[in-house]
Amino acid sequence: MRAVRLSVVTAAATAAALTAVTGCADKSDAKGGDGGIVVTAKDDSCEVSKKEFPAGHVELAIENKGSKVTEVYLLFPDDRIVAERENIGPGTKQRLTAEVKAGTYEVACKPGMKGDGIRRQVTATGEGKVARRSPEMDAAVAAYRKYVQTQADETLPKAKVFADAVKAGDIEAAKKAYADSRIGWERTEPVAESFGDIDPKVDLREDGLEKDQKWTGWHTLEKALWQTKKVGPAEKALADTLIKDLTDWQKKVGTAEISPTSMANGAKELLDEVATGKVTGEEERYSHTDLVDFKANVEGAQKSHELLKPVASKNDPKLVAELDRQFAALNRLLDKYRKDTTSYEFTSYDKVGKAERKELSDAVNALAEPLSKLAAAVVK
Repeated sequence: MRAVRLSVVTAAATAAALTAVTGCADKSDAKGGDGGIVVTAKDDSCEVSKKEFPAGHVELAIENKGSKVTEVYLLFPDDRIVAERENIGPGTKQRLTAEVKAGTYEVACKPGMKGDGIRRQVTATGEGKVARRSPEMDAAVAAYRKYVQTQADETLPKAKVFADAVKAGDIEAAKKAYADSRIGWERTEPVAESFGDIDPKVDLREDGLEKDQKWTGWHTLEKALWQTKKVGPAEKALADTLIKDLTDWQKKVGTAEISPTSMANGAKELLDEVATGKVTGEEERYSHTDLVDFKANVEGAQKSHELLKPVASKNDPKLVAELDRQFAALNRLLDKYRKDTTSYEFTSYDKVGKAERKELSDAVNALAEPLSKLAAAVVK
């Protein structure tokens, strides 16, 4: 839904984001600790306490002293994402644990959650080796890599069904295939976003466009199918572009940088996606298929949690038990809007009332708070 998380957030989404971070903000002082970096984000600056730190596990202790909701990223030199934390409300603190090798990186603060951000170069020193992983960690990474590749492989044929319907001018068939074509993407979106350029081509909303940026991807076609109700040469060309970009994603997935901490942080990112796009109804504003995306985001986050359980349960069994409870509670709530437990047919989101949306938001917040602690639990 964003251009490397460069989306412009509307007032409603900002309010939802602030609600979400209230539940998961770190109440402790941002002191960084050994090997940690204090990041102070303001509306016009991004301050880091250290420009050098040992390679391995690093913790960013983030505080937003600005007036805008912000995001903080740790980036590779080519703008691929190592780790990120979104929706950090004014006056709140968060912690982000990442796994890095020796090399040069950038810390980017994005006040208002748009633009390229205010950047500071940092360096991880040493031999470039992170702490040796346990067999359980290696197994989790291998299984997650297979999961992500499978989701990409299964998405492409579903997307082709959707694109073929668009190119045939069959609006009803295209509408029917639309939400299903997005499920694998939504389950694994943080991995796609880590490449930087694919997500804005495929999943950007119109209000997230930067100046002179061409709008492509699913949501251009969503608007044509549900709002303008016209499919012409431009839309047919966009359908071909979508398949080209998704094919690029499918080929790149196997090269993604994946670690136990990136899996844990990605799970939290998926909950942020729910809080800022699905609960507000802004992600699928024309089709109102938000609950399909919502469920897929939750499934992707839960997959990471399940794979990391053998490690996290040794280090923080109370956290794992709480995550199990909150995932179960959120899934039970989602099932209220589902045709049956084997179906991806959900209630159209425009039929979900204000009180019900608040209930969904509260359940997301209840899960987001403990989920924000999973990365730290994995590396204890």
